[in-house]
Formats: sequence, C-alpha cells, structure tokens
Amino acid sequence: MAAGIALTAALSATFLAPGIAQAAPPPPTAEIIHGAVMNYAINVSKANHGQTKKAERAVAQAGGEIVASYDEIGVVIAQSDNTVFADTVRLDRAVESVGATRTAPVGAADATYLGDASTKAPERRSAAVTKDMGVESSGDAVADPREAEQWDMALIGADAAHQITDGDRNVLVAVLDSGIEATHPDLAANIDTSVSAGCISGVPDTTPEAWQPTTSSHGTHVAGTIAAARNGVGIVGVAPNVRLSSVKVVNDDGFIYPEAAICGFMYATATGADVTNNSYYIDPWMFWCDNDADQAAVKTAVDRAVQYSQKKGVVNVAAAGNSSIDLANKTTDDSSPNDTTPVLRSVSTGCADIPAELDGVVTVSSATKTSAKSGFSNFGLDVIDVTAPGSAILSTVTGGGCAIYSGTSMASPHTAGVAALIKSAHPRLSGQALAALLSDQATDLPCPVGSLQCVGSAADNGFFGEGMVNALTAVQE
Repeated sequence: MAAGIALTAALSATFLAPGIAQAAPPPPTAEIIHGAVMNYAINVSKANHGQTKKAERAVAQAGGEIVASYDEIGVVIAQSDNTVFADTVRLDRAVESVGATRTAPVGAADATYLGDASTKAPERRSAAVTKDMGVESSGDAVADPREAEQWDMALIGADAAHQITDGDRNVLVAVLDSGIEATHPDLAANIDTSVSAGCISGVPDTTPEAWQPTTSSHGTHVAGTIAAARNGVGIVGVAPNVRLSSVKVVNDDGFIYPEAAICGFMYATATGADVTNNSYYIDPWMFWCDNDADQAAVKTAVDRAVQYSQKKGVVNVAAAGNSSIDLANKTTDDSSPNDTTPVLRSVSTGCADIPAELDGVVTVSSATKTSAKSGFSNFGLDVIDVTAPGSAILSTVTGGGCAIYSGTSMASPHTAGVAALIKSAHPRLSGQALAALLSDQATDLPCPVGSLQCVGSAADNGFFGEGMVNALTAVQE
C-alpha cells in the first residue's frame, strides 16, 4: 500500500499514508495504555474544516494517527494502540461520537496498518469472498452467444429496452466490490480505468493492481450484469453501453470494513458516479445497533458518507442480504461479529444492515425465474424497495469467462443497471428523482397466496417492495 497510494485531487479528504513524514503531534494530555492496534471512526460535532482539525488534534493527543479525514461529512478514521483511545477522544467537545470499526486487532498485514511499511506482509491471496457479501446502439447489433441463456434480462424487459438504447456513455456506475477484471473481453471496453481505485486501506489507490480482483470473481460477476458489452462475446448487461468504475472495498479475507466502504462512497462521489452498486453488508456486524456506542458511531459515519453522496446526486443501490430474515422484524443475530467470535444477541429495529437499511438507499430483494422470492433473500415491509432476478444468474467471472451465481448480490446489479438506463434516458434527473422513478416504474408483484411472511399490498409489500424493476419502461417514459 505504501508505495502505490495515488490521491485524487477532486476528493478533498486528507489521507496520510505510511512512510510519509509528518509533523510531531502535540504531547499527549491523557493517559495512554498500550495494547492492540485498532481502527476507529470519529464523528465530528459539526462537518467543517475547523471542527475536523480539532478532532484530529484530539486523536493525536490520545495517541492516535489519522488514516483518513473528511471535512465534507465530519468523519475522521484513526488508528491507535491506546486501549482507552475511544473514551479519551469522546471527551473532546469537537467530537460527537467514536467507535471501533472492527473487533479484531489490526495486524501488520492489514491494508490499513500505519506501522513501518517494511513490516507489512504481502497481500494474502488464499481466501475468497463467500458472503453477500455484477454510444447508443440499435436493435441491429449482433447477438452475443450466451444472450439466449439470460432469462433474467427478458424478465425485466432489458432485451426489449436494448431495441431502443443500450445506455449513454456519459453515465457512470461505480461497483463497490471485490474488483473488476480489466482484461475481461466482455467488460474491458466499459471499465473507466481513470476513475477506478482500491479503497481497502481506507485511502483511494488508483494503481491498477489496487482495484482489480485478487481472490474473488464477485465484483466481476456484478459488473457483467450491469454493463457487459454488446460485442459478440459472452453475455449482455442491463445497460451495455454505460461506463463502470471499479472501487474495491472487499479485502482478500472477504471483509468489507467501514473505513473501506466510507472511502468507496466518497471516492465514487468525487469521481462523478451516477449510481453505485453495493452487493455486501459492512463487517463485522450483520446489524449495527444504536444501543452500542461503537456500533452506533460507525453507523453514523457510514450514513454521513451515504447521505453526502445522495445529496450530490448519486443513487446508491444495495443488496438486501441472503439470510431469509424479515428486516422489519429483527429478533436475534448469531453471526456477529464475524471477524472474531460470533455471539448470540438480541436485535431490533434500532439495528440496521448497512448500507442497505440507510435512508435513501435503494434496497433490493432477490427473485427467481418465476418471479417468486428467492428462498435465501431477506425481506421486510418498508425495507425492500424493489426486487430483481437473483437466482441462478449467468454473468462474467475472472479468467475471461462466465458462470452462474445466486444471491441478492446478483439482484442488486440488475437494479443498478436499470437505474443507469433511467439516467441515460433522463440525464437531467436528480438522484432522488431517479430513485423514485425506479420504484414507480417497477412492475407490481403481489404477495404469494397464503404467505404468512409477506405482508402489504400488490403495489408495495415485504417480499418485493414496489415490484420487479422494469428496464423497458425506464427507456420508454
């Protein structure tokens, strides 16, 4: 990480990389008890440069170092081995809240580690992501050889939409995921390398190796669903002419930590993304709860990044999750924290799957070929916004080929692709209006007859939200 950090001028956050000389911090004014190295999200009481600088001084005085600092949203990401760091920084008047971003200590091999760069282990490549973490042309274009296998495109009307448009080249979809294979023959033409970056360290690194996949095909599969090119090769995406940026937030162990996700949202916004796809939940907690000081602070920090991006016109699309949970009526969680030892805990509506349950995010459930809810898909009245195909989806994978994956991770990029088509058809539409139109244009799907889990009307229910996304209507109206 130390040798390859490239900063984007458009992003006004301050990033400090290992090996860069820094002025000595003021002497500590509080007790420092050395222990394990941890990362923290600090929310400043007011999002401006002056208050953020005060929070940064509090970090230094408590024995911490800055990983990243965002004046625009009043969030500072810091690292410290002081076991009382959070309690100390919380006492500063410039600070609203502080929370650890994980439960496992930060080791020297971790991309965020701010110790001596010479002690860092090489990037690990043995683990794979296993959780949920994909110029206008006419209908005269050649058919891609596996297009006939894409039942999902027919279900949402994408095949018919392509007779009108394949999308506008000016539209950019940022894929926050495990990276996109830049040389894939179905994706290479649509990946904008100038706005791609790796965010695993919490700092955007624009070198190609930082944003391409290392152990996982997940991001490449997601990218293909959104925008695999119409080029006579493989498959065709929902919006095969829009641009993609690869914003890598998933590390080689399959974790998406808050500092990486925040970096991803801020970088995508700064580089002009119209839509982001988020086929993951932020680790290590399946649900981040308001009644826990650490979790609440991190939830606030991520939400600030998401709300900032939405105010800038970005439409954020997210997978609902694969645990068949009613998100509107949560009770228990036995899978968290997943970076140390999970414990059984009670959860409620004050606990949120992030980013999926944050305000304004388009939350997507998964449907089958018959428009039934996928058995694995999470659901919930007033949580799910729309549904899209997510069971047995054919899309691109690393190595230049295609494969079939299932998950709400596969449903979300169908929705991001439709959002990109809407933006192509209505370039002046605001992000908020685009998200509303995405829901309004969806095809109503009623609850299954006799279902006790699905509640609501045909126009809006817990399984399908406002219905199946509709690519054809997106480009007609």
